[in-house]
Amino acid sequence: MLLKLENVQKHYGGFSLDCSLDLRPGYITGLIGQNGAGKTTVFKSVLGLISIDGGSIEVFGKAVRSLTPKDREDMGVVLADSGFSAYLTIKDIIPVMQSLYSKFDKEGFIKKCREFDLPLNKRIKDFSTGMKAKLKVIAAMSHDAKLLIFDEPTAGLDVIARDGLLDYMRSYMEQDERSLLISSHISSDLENLCDDLYLIDHGRMVLHEETDVLLSSYGLLKVTEEQYAKLDKRYIIRHKKEAFGHSCLTDQKQFYLENSPGIVVEKGNVDEVMTMMIRGEQL
Repeated sequence: MLLKLENVQKHYGGFSLDCSLDLRPGYITGLIGQNGAGKTTVFKSVLGLISIDGGSIEVFGKAVRSLTPKDREDMGVVLADSGFSAYLTIKDIIPVMQSLYSKFDKEGFIKKCREFDLPLNKRIKDFSTGMKAKLKVIAAMSHDAKLLIFDEPTAGLDVIARDGLLDYMRSYMEQDERSLLISSHISSDLENLCDDLYLIDHGRMVLHEETDVLLSSYGLLKVTEEQYAKLDKRYIIRHKKEAFGHSCLTDQKQFYLENSPGIVVEKGNVDEVMTMMIRGEQL
């Protein structure tokens, strides 16, 4: 495992984190959840930016506190609330990156900045939100990092720029056994990018599923009160009372398509599964 969290605990005033997560070599793993669910706390714990109150975190098979500067060169990081000094230009950043990372690819970095229309001599304080987001991602993938930790990397980007950056992430991940842990509020990004997904709610992981399985096997049943009363509920994960009757989340969509021909069965997606797992009730 490139990254392993086991029963990691962190307690703030009104918030408690208690979660486990595995990131496998070659995998792109998505971390989803509402604002305040604990995603950023997970990222900062992994990076050693905050201490944890219990459990263990291993990166490259080592405890986070045992990572050497050389180990950390193999990590590429994008955090939502961090970035480069506003008074630097991209040309100013280059020597900084060269001093920090022995594998920094100067030519590749400049090429990508130009591809994404980032001016090399303009101060970052004059960049748009989207330009700053692009720069952080390009920098994180400019030094052959094996483990990428991206918190909301596409925030502030328009559709075209976001698509280009996602393509860049995909092509980067095709080389060697690199791994990426990523969060995003844009569910379509994660559906098209991630191999598996973790859903965190109030500091706890409430779902872990392969993305292909979630999109193919999960479904939302829309049933009347009468249909709900007769429904075989063996494969219902969550249900929610609605004006028309009930919405029911299942991970066995095909079972209901074959055995309950009169009911509406909608294909599941990340947003619907997340909403039902958080707002729905267990039977």
